[in-house]
Amino acid sequence: MEDEVKAQERDFYRQANLDEGSVEVQVAILTERINSLTKHFKDVRNDNQSRRGLLKMVAQRRSLLDYTRGKSEERYLDLIKRLGIRR
Repeated sequence: MEDEVKAQERDFYRQANLDEGSVEVQVAILTERINSLTKHFKDVRNDNQSRRGLLKMVAQRRSLLDYTRGKSEERYLDLIKRLGIRR
């Protein structure tokens, strides 16, 4: 299931035919994982080890978004709009 979601995200956000590691793809995959963990925490409130992993993913996504914003404001704004995330 998770591999299918990753492939779907990768296909939607890739810049070129063989693109698998661009910032857009990485942020999209991290966003999907963050969303699934957020749903998990609605059921299991005391899962602190997974919460730590979630915080690390959020920080990594933030770093990638900051990098993108530094390189191209237009790409940054397009990416957060397409993913439905906020600053």
